[in-house]
Amino acid sequence: MPGELRGDFVIIEDQSEASQIYNRGYYGYPQRGGSLELDIMEAIYLTESDRLKVFSDGKEIGLQELVHAGVGSRQDFHTRFLVYRDLRQRGYIVKLDGGDFDFRIFPRGGTPTTSQTKAWVLAVSERSSFSIVDMLAQAEISERTRKELLLAVVDEEGDITYYEAERADPHGELEKEPMIEDAKGILVEDSVLVIDEAEADALIKEGFYGKKVGRFLQLSLIEAAHLQSLGRLTVRSSRSGRNIREIAFNKRARAVQPDFDMRLKAFTDLRSRGLVVKTGFKYGTHFRVYEGDPGNHHSKYLVHAVPEDYVTIWAEVSRAIRLAHGVKKEVLFGRVGEDRVQYAKLKRVRP
Repeated sequence: MPGELRGDFVIIEDQSEASQIYNRGYYGYPQRGGSLELDIMEAIYLTESDRLKVFSDGKEIGLQELVHAGVGSRQDFHTRFLVYRDLRQRGYIVKLDGGDFDFRIFPRGGTPTTSQTKAWVLAVSERSSFSIVDMLAQAEISERTRKELLLAVVDEEGDITYYEAERADPHGELEKEPMIEDAKGILVEDSVLVIDEAEADALIKEGFYGKKVGRFLQLSLIEAAHLQSLGRLTVRSSRSGRNIREIAFNKRARAVQPDFDMRLKAFTDLRSRGLVVKTGFKYGTHFRVYEGDPGNHHSKYLVHAVPEDYVTIWAEVSRAIRLAHGVKKEVLFGRVGEDRVQYAKLKRVRP
């Protein structure tokens, strides 16, 4: 079936042939007079599938020359084409998007004339950067337009991993903080010990804080700082025996843990949402988070607190998602801003 290369597009002039291509896959956009305009990416796919021959000035253009023209037409063309081809081969109708995303796909069995768009798709190289700002902005658009958001990450071998991305609003069952007033803790190296058993039991039973170590309750620096801010805990030095005020305690914690303030904000926000927050160290993240009593619930989330302008490589993101998937948890990236924490959820999917 012949088509004529015109710039970044291929035009099928014959009305019958144009109709056949469009109706069998909804490629391109019908034009006045019955012709069909194909994007060069669609033309390459159809040529590769032996369904189209492309000509320029009366001469047939080979696939290699057509790919060369496509690569020169836009940035990241090859990455986008790999995703386009993969989605087509999975049975999706794929339309190129000229706005915030690369493609839009329709439900299997649906068509542009009978169905709403199922998802927006972004094609990205594993070498490109992951930006929490961009991801949340894209997720907001998807949410507003009631579409899914798929991130298709292409590795150096051309394999594609798909992630579903969305904004998250996690909440738990914890209704209030412990009613205990002024429990006593001792700062020992990088943790705080609550010696009094009654105070320790109250913090565990009412707020699920810390971990029992023998008769003592061991609190993390984050937990202790949070309880101090609520007026539920007084901390004294194990060396001098003197009380350590909140400002001084946080300063010491900051020296041990440079990102202490960011983690504390995320911890405080999660607690305010009724969630129980524990260290996520053994999972390679900041927190593991429960919706209720850890004795009766499995942790649902692994939460990684990040600065508001966080940018990283995709390999780091992929590692976090794969680990969470392996232990049947959801990974959340908590973007910590001046006055709020926003959560982005990513999970691996098979479209």
